[in-house]
Amino acid sequence: MAEVRLTGVNKFYGAAQALYAVSLTIADGEFAVFVGPSGCGKSTLLRSIAGLEEISDGTIHIGDRDVTRAAPSERDVAMVFQSYALYPHMTVRENMDFGMKVNNFPKADRKHRITEAARILQLEPYLDRKPSQLSGGQRQRVAIGRAIVKEPKAFLFDEPLSNLDAKLRVQMRIELEALHRDLKATMVYVTHDQVEAMTMADKIVVLNAGRIEQVGTPMQLYNHPMTEFVAGFIGAPAMNFLAVELEGGQAMVEGVALGAAPTGAVKLGIRPEHVALRPAGEGQLPATVSICETLGGDAYLYLRLQGGQTLVVRAEGDTTLDHGAVVGLDLPPPRQHHFGADGRTLASGGVPA
Repeated sequence: MAEVRLTGVNKFYGAAQALYAVSLTIADGEFAVFVGPSGCGKSTLLRSIAGLEEISDGTIHIGDRDVTRAAPSERDVAMVFQSYALYPHMTVRENMDFGMKVNNFPKADRKHRITEAARILQLEPYLDRKPSQLSGGQRQRVAIGRAIVKEPKAFLFDEPLSNLDAKLRVQMRIELEALHRDLKATMVYVTHDQVEAMTMADKIVVLNAGRIEQVGTPMQLYNHPMTEFVAGFIGAPAMNFLAVELEGGQAMVEGVALGAAPTGAVKLGIRPEHVALRPAGEGQLPATVSICETLGGDAYLYLRLQGGQTLVVRAEGDTTLDHGAVVGLDLPPPRQHHFGADGRTLASGGVPA
């Protein structure tokens, strides 16, 4: 396995710029996840590492090799796509063998690699089946197996779970985490799903409009987002944002002082799970229930403050409140985040990273 290092990477499509001076190091054996909204550049960046996109400026190193201008086949990486890209007329064994056969790997070596990959991915019973005889999760494991047999320096995953149903996505997330642990492999994974990013990554790279917004561990990004964009993207449900005014160093929301705030703060952020729900007439802020969604273990309350601002509260699963019910809210100062007019974080709540 190997370190992946990008320095000053720009990508233009004609006059349109897709990546802006991206510099990033993914350590040997690290599981890095690129996350962000559609069109943010995460797949372009992954494809650039793979050599499927030619970068306009900058350099890409894999291990100690500069592969900036190397062909995809010369980069010693393996890519797993969203679509599986299996040959329908070939068996699982033949799909896994095809790339090695074309590249003239010795037959005994090919057999050993297929056997080992099938063992790791629990595909032994399916080696003689064709893709049409497999479930979606099994097909995805075959696509991963085809990558494993190459024994690459880095694995690249482009939204590999997006075609699976919710239950299979959870199962495959667990399997990919176990695979990373067993192989101790360098893995770079693209997703638009921040839950996948939070549960799988050693390092998350948050992208926005072709630029890196923040790099850190999942809990660093959750507790200490550097921008309003990161704060709103990481976490589910998303962070609440309330317009604030400063008065005597206090953050004022609808005339109520909610705690000290730094100079220049224009927004207060707090996560739904950190808002404390109180009975009507108690707490710092009164709010009216618009919708109560019960999900079993949790309930999501969509609330409106008297001045019209809205927020979401994550409550106990047995919480049931009718439309129009009045409740009180506490916003604990240690859990508050404050943002300036430029969207940068001025102060973050939460426990230390």
